[in-house]
Amino acid sequence: MCLGIPGKIVSIAAGEESLATGKIDFGGIFKSACLAYVPEAKVGDYVIVHAGFAISVIDETEAAETFKYLEELDAAVAKGQP
Repeated sequence: MCLGIPGKIVSIAAGEESLATGKIDFGGIFKSACLAYVPEAKVGDYVIVHAGFAISVIDETEAAETFKYLEELDAAVAKGQP
């Protein structure tokens, strides 16, 4: 099982000798991720990121649904529920 987290691409950088990387916004936390597996991705798109690699492009509705589930999980943990 893997855990992929959705994030929004805020910028993309590509060099001649390097793979495209994106600056990804994970709810206010910004990290870089390799975009080699999603060459169609563009600024403003939501992507699923696993281990530093964007592995798929998703729509905003799907990303929002995932964020909702993560918030519910966080709330349950804060209440001491497994």
